[in-house]
Amino acid sequence: MTAAVLLVACGDDGSSAGPEGGESSAVEESSSSDTASVSSAVTPSSSAEVASSSSLLTSSSWSGAIGSSSADSSVAIKADTTKITYTLRPFDGPLSNPHKGFTVPTGGAWTFVPEFEYGPYGSLNNRAWDLVSYGSGYQQWNKLNPAKGVYDWTELEKLLNALAEHNMTYALRVLPYTPSFIKSDFPPQEEYDWTPPFVYEMGAKKIQIDLRGTDFHAYAPVWDDSIYIWAAKEFAKALAEKYDGDPRIEYIDVRTFGEWGEWHTSHMLGSVMPADSVLKDMLDYYASVFKKTQLVLPSNGFGDVYTHALDLGITKRDDGFIGIPGRPDTLLRAYNANLPTIAENIAGYRTMLANDDLIPGGTQKWTAERWVDAITTAHLTYYVLDQDNDCGYYFYKDNKALADSMSKVIGYNFTVTQAELQTVTAADTATGNVATNTLNITVKNTGVAPCFFDVYLVAEFVDSTGTAIAQLGKTVRIPKGTFKDGSSQEFSFSGDVPVGEANLATQPGVSVALSLFESEEAYKSGKNPTVRFDNDGLQENNKLLLKSR
Repeated sequence: MTAAVLLVACGDDGSSAGPEGGESSAVEESSSSDTASVSSAVTPSSSAEVASSSSLLTSSSWSGAIGSSSADSSVAIKADTTKITYTLRPFDGPLSNPHKGFTVPTGGAWTFVPEFEYGPYGSLNNRAWDLVSYGSGYQQWNKLNPAKGVYDWTELEKLLNALAEHNMTYALRVLPYTPSFIKSDFPPQEEYDWTPPFVYEMGAKKIQIDLRGTDFHAYAPVWDDSIYIWAAKEFAKALAEKYDGDPRIEYIDVRTFGEWGEWHTSHMLGSVMPADSVLKDMLDYYASVFKKTQLVLPSNGFGDVYTHALDLGITKRDDGFIGIPGRPDTLLRAYNANLPTIAENIAGYRTMLANDDLIPGGTQKWTAERWVDAITTAHLTYYVLDQDNDCGYYFYKDNKALADSMSKVIGYNFTVTQAELQTVTAADTATGNVATNTLNITVKNTGVAPCFFDVYLVAEFVDSTGTAIAQLGKTVRIPKGTFKDGSSQEFSFSGDVPVGEANLATQPGVSVALSLFESEEAYKSGKNPTVRFDNDGLQENNKLLLKSR
């Protein structure tokens, strides 16, 4: 039952009259009246300042007077205070939200065609997509930058637009090299070396490498070659000019060096990573051209390079989760720097189930306990649900209840823990009624990380369909990084009802709704909110309809 109840202010006899409808019994309300005589005038304000408050307003009655400025002429008024306390329960089911949560591989726009059985519209009805808030994957440098000064964003644009149509963003990784496709001795270089050919044509050096554990040989760039560095920076500049601040991009990894761009050469015998000074210089350059989009240091950026990245506001990811003990702890430095942490497991889910679990010397198995510990220890904001090409299908099939519950743990998670609407009505027989409505709420971030984007909190009176009638109070901006995990904040929304106007709080069929927007412009332009509360009462338009006890 919603809080759409008729509340009648007290009359001249000092009593409070209740509504005739049956809903009144569901409302916890307190009423009181008082009388006073003063000569100062009380005028309604056109709007009320809304701010985070350290204490809630009380429900005690107030008194005042509306009268002439003459000391011997005043009109006594009576005030009545009515309170509605709302019932608050958690949302039942998985809860995905923007700029946090889980991802699965999204290799292209084809992910969303019905023919792809593991996609959201595929024949397997893969419900892992219910948890997915952003797509992720890799792009090849040589495909995006086929010639000097030439850039082809065509396929990337198709993917970004497909994701946006499904209310998802994309985590971008542009790889220069992958040993995964060295499957024979000296295979065609373009199959595994995704450095654009023009870079070598300009004179960049390459060396012969041996693929660890095989008899295969191949070639690799000299990572600190001056021409290679120049070309990598030119690409970074073009990428920033195209995509810095693009709302379709969630974050961008700095993947300039090493196998899979992870800043290591573990499988490439003979290939050596550049000196820390070269690595720091590349981070400096990326930070100079990307002013808006979050940048990410790859998995094997450690030590002074890691420190330098944090100083630049570049966060850290780790791709060795669960399989290697202690890896979640490596992300605590980024969390303590108030940056979002990002992780991927060391291998796919089904592969990890078969790990030997021999430590040291082996690799840990995937277990539910280790998965939960990884998320909570690292205070993860972003996590690859499963990197296999089945888009989390088998993982979710085996672990649905656990995964659903952790969708409310990873990153931020806003839960309204207290909500009360207080209406103070002053009955003035000379001029009519003046009322003040104040909504006091407490919101807790029950996730494991702060919210790393600005959030705009709005309270509204809505009709029985959830359509907004009027805003209550002003919009509250919660700056990014300030709503910490485990903390609670209190907010008050207050508005006066001018003389002669009906008080929406007392009208049948009118309720109160809360909304969270990613920008104030989104609210003003009439768009639906995109951030959802973890509370029962969520509407299809993502607004939270408060319900009375």
